[in-house]
Amino acid sequence: MQIKQDGAAMGGLNLQKYFLPKNLKRDLPASVVVFLVALPLCLGIALASGAPLFSGILTGIIGGVVVGACSGSQLSVAGPAAGLTVIVFNAITGLGSFETFLLAVLLAGVIQILLGIIKAGTIGNYFPSAVIEGMLAAIGIILIMKQFPHAVGYDADFEGDEAFNQADQHNTFSGIFGALSKINYGATIIAALSILIMIYWPKFKKVAMVPAPLLVVVSGVILGLVFDGTSFGLRDKQFVQIPIVNSAGEFFGLFKSPNFAAITNKEVWITAVTIAIVASLETLLSLEAVDKLDPIKRISPTNRELVAQGAGNIISGMLGGLPMTAVIVRSSANVNAGARTKMSAIIHGVWLALALILIPSLINYIPLSCLAAILLMTGYKLARIGLFKHMWQKGLHQFVPFVVTIVAVVFTDLLIGVGVGLIVGVFYILRTNMRNPYFYHIEESENKKIIKIRLAEEVSFLNKAAIQVTLTGMPKETEVIIDGSNSRYIDPDVLEIIYNYKHNAYTKGIIVQLIGIKDRYDVPKLKTLSQSSRL
Repeated sequence: MQIKQDGAAMGGLNLQKYFLPKNLKRDLPASVVVFLVALPLCLGIALASGAPLFSGILTGIIGGVVVGACSGSQLSVAGPAAGLTVIVFNAITGLGSFETFLLAVLLAGVIQILLGIIKAGTIGNYFPSAVIEGMLAAIGIILIMKQFPHAVGYDADFEGDEAFNQADQHNTFSGIFGALSKINYGATIIAALSILIMIYWPKFKKVAMVPAPLLVVVSGVILGLVFDGTSFGLRDKQFVQIPIVNSAGEFFGLFKSPNFAAITNKEVWITAVTIAIVASLETLLSLEAVDKLDPIKRISPTNRELVAQGAGNIISGMLGGLPMTAVIVRSSANVNAGARTKMSAIIHGVWLALALILIPSLINYIPLSCLAAILLMTGYKLARIGLFKHMWQKGLHQFVPFVVTIVAVVFTDLLIGVGVGLIVGVFYILRTNMRNPYFYHIEESENKKIIKIRLAEEVSFLNKAAIQVTLTGMPKETEVIIDGSNSRYIDPDVLEIIYNYKHNAYTKGIIVQLIGIKDRYDVPKLKTLSQSSRL
């Protein structure tokens, strides 16, 4: 079924729907929100990666325009990812030059395209729902904790950091306590006013057509100018710092080309494979999460996404950008802003380009604290209390993996945390599967117990342990009826257990009767979509 979805999604673009007024009315304001969120994150991640600031903006532009156009996802937004900063920093240092690193980015893009062609994106369909929900809630909590210092004017950690242990030798909690001791009241006032605008502005229906985040930025710029020269004044590092380009020659001089002479360097290939794998995993996780947030509940083609990300990384490597992934922070901001189609992601890339080329000086008047307020609200919506209540009502088999994922992601990083959550989630899946291979019923007949075991439609290897324990524990002097008439498939190991039990049960005075159980079963074939519809 996944293959059919991918094929259908790649079968051609219905461009008309992207320009419908009802969609553009939502996508244009959403693109502004995503632009405002992406701008400091692109700069912060580039700074933390030891790369030129221009490379961060360039990656955001390519992620928006190129990946947005090629992707089958309507709401996902690609750009430089915080999860790759350590890999990128070590790679630039270890490979000796930024140009050699760009070759690794280009090769990583080629590998991602190959992964998409061989349908490796299908693994994205096997992430448990509770783990994805936990990842979203964890990202929300991280946004709240990480953006609080920026909101009060303490900018020691770079924008976009998601790891618990920070590069400044602090962690998430010590960073918060450090911020409390070094509050800038001007930044705090701007952040507080921004949050109030984000909450109450949408309630005024007649003027709500102006996006609240845009009003937040305008008010932040005005207050920043008013506070200048006073005790509430902001320092330079508390504003956006986009590179200023003074001429066309200077602009084109910012682009870098990969060092193709290093193609035989083994370390380049190791870096490329590492980037391709990590970026692909983060992309698949983000894609699954965005589909859960999508109010229309569309399903994004995972293999096409890998191809789109690969194309983006090839172009990024060719022009001097950073590796990119689908990013859950920007994507969730896109969803919360009301976007409906991929035009929002594409246009946000255009805004980044225009800001860099036309109005960099004006952009540099935007206080980081007002942008932090936008991310604080995004985090609140991702980690809302209602989500925890909803997961609790689903039962412990959903709630435990959900909470474990949250804790693991918050105290480590995205991939490690999700990995821990997956282990716990798979444990509960196996536990549930092993408990439900059969229906167990006991009858009394003439002072003799008759135990009926009716097997499930499919009895897999995972049911082996549960069935073996059940049969071994049967009381003596009973009659056991094992009914497999409803079973389409019984695993060979389980069949062996059943026949061995029948052969040896007489030693305990147990009579075993088998109903509808064959000597062997063929593995059930996967139905195609057309076969399913006929059935």
